[in-house]
Amino acid sequence: MPETLRPSRIIPDVVFARDGKQTGYLRLFHSTHDSAYGFLPIPIVVVQHGEGPTALFTSGNHGDEYEGQVALTNLAQWLEPDMIQGRVILLPMANYPAALVGRRVSPIDDLNLNRIFPGDPDGTVTRQIAHFIDSVLIPLADLVIDLHSGGSSLNYIPCALARQSADPALYRKQLAALRAFGAPYTYIQGGAQGQGGDQTLGSGADRRGSIALGTELGGSGTVNSAGLAIAERGLRNLLVHLGILPREHWREPPATRFLDVRGQDYYLYAPENGVFEPLVGLGDTVVVGQPAARIHTPETPWRAPVELAFNAAGIVMCQRIPARTKRGDCLFHLASDLLVD
Repeated sequence: MPETLRPSRIIPDVVFARDGKQTGYLRLFHSTHDSAYGFLPIPIVVVQHGEGPTALFTSGNHGDEYEGQVALTNLAQWLEPDMIQGRVILLPMANYPAALVGRRVSPIDDLNLNRIFPGDPDGTVTRQIAHFIDSVLIPLADLVIDLHSGGSSLNYIPCALARQSADPALYRKQLAALRAFGAPYTYIQGGAQGQGGDQTLGSGADRRGSIALGTELGGSGTVNSAGLAIAERGLRNLLVHLGILPREHWREPPATRFLDVRGQDYYLYAPENGVFEPLVGLGDTVVVGQPAARIHTPETPWRAPVELAFNAAGIVMCQRIPARTKRGDCLFHLASDLLVD
């Protein structure tokens, strides 16, 4: 049987077609030495009132990214059925095992949830989660936003993002939603990293015709207060934009600056193991050939540091956090202004 037709093994506590506010778990059965018949309780909240659009808000796709988890937890406590027309589905710990221990990838199968969509209903834990989101939750949604940040190893200027839909009409809807979300910066992904762009949660939403958005809200393994504030205003604005919340909840956002990540040259990687000394900071504007970093080797202190320069011009959007680094680690990525209609 084709994978897309095989049903999920995950059992939800909630009924997606029921009015009211439901809280519960997605029961992913997982037999271990400590719990032979146990399940992983992935928390979910569904708020519904009457007919209308559906918004799916997810976070914890990477377990060490916290701004989105806090924003959705706060939204779950604030939102009530009589406030809305339509449905809101909140999944704050999408990769529950990873979020529980604050790791980017699952401690159970060591998989990155955001690189394995559409998943597999008969696969490992993370593949089952991806399949449930892709085959059950996304088809319900008119709009999906997956809230990310830099996690433990990166820090971002808080921003929104989207992977440009190949459907022009859907891309126009993406841009309108991004303007409503209202992050100071918004960048359009072009698949420059080569890291499974067609296997992300957002790609699953785009494939099914939903408006697919994302964020990078900070990082460093902490909760960035500016990123959290952007997310909380932006999520409510999206609900107003969709017609789920009334206009009284709209908060006028700043005009977003659209940016483009144009190619592999926009990423700077460590060529050697050592200690990373940044020579620029987040938000700096840099030019081709500008010194970017030094890699020091304290274990051979008589050796001169390796000096790195930028291969492209643009704004520094992202920076590595741990100073100790190894060959192949991403140190920075840039973005350049993008003209959109």
